[in-house]
Amino acid sequence: MIRFAFEKDLEFLHRHDRHISLEELRYAVARRRVLVAEERGALAGWLRYNLLWDNTPFMNLLYVLEEYRGKGVGKELTAFWEGEMVRQGFEVFITSTQSDEYAQHFYRKLGYRDVGGFQFPGESFELIFVKEKKDDSL
Repeated sequence: MIRFAFEKDLEFLHRHDRHISLEELRYAVARRRVLVAEERGALAGWLRYNLLWDNTPFMNLLYVLEEYRGKGVGKELTAFWEGEMVRQGFEVFITSTQSDEYAQHFYRKLGYRDVGGFQFPGESFELIFVKEKKDDSL
């Protein structure tokens, strides 16, 4: 089951998501910008997003716990998010991943296409992906 995160999920999310402060995570949950996947009552993964340039949905993080990988959880989270973004009136979705991560292949399989990237000193190249809503695809 995919749903928006609740305040009760904060402890779990904060313990597992090292990329965001508790304060920012609390804000994202309150703004309904964190989705969680539940499997038999346990959290299996989550998706966190924001609005790039205040007008374009950007998936900041998609994470599936190891024991739930390869079971469609990431695909379900992404599809739910894209559907929610369409319901909110958006037609373009953006995400990114480092060039040395497998996620780039996952996003391409879901219809995202490479549109560029950048590199911070000492970091791997960050690939930027975009997907546009098609009239019949979402």
